[in-house]
Amino acid sequence: MRPLCITAGLAATMLGAAVAQQPSAPAAPAPPPALEVGTVAPDFTLSGATRFGVLRTPIHLSDFKGKTVVLAFFFKARTRG
Repeated sequence: MRPLCITAGLAATMLGAAVAQQPSAPAAPAPPPALEVGTVAPDFTLSGATRFGVLRTPIHLSDFKGKTVVLAFFFKARTRG
């Protein structure tokens, strides 16, 4: 039994050294900075939805230029949660 413990310990040490030598995964890019209050929002495109389903054509923020827009997210909409 003793040689098995030494072998397992040696294998764990070798595995740890092999993992330490592998290049690490590239760091994820930093998220863009948050917009300040009053900043003009960048144009974006989303798929629109109504109570009847998803709209065929996407919605562009630029479609509402000069109008007041309220953007609301319902993160659990159409889920069982």
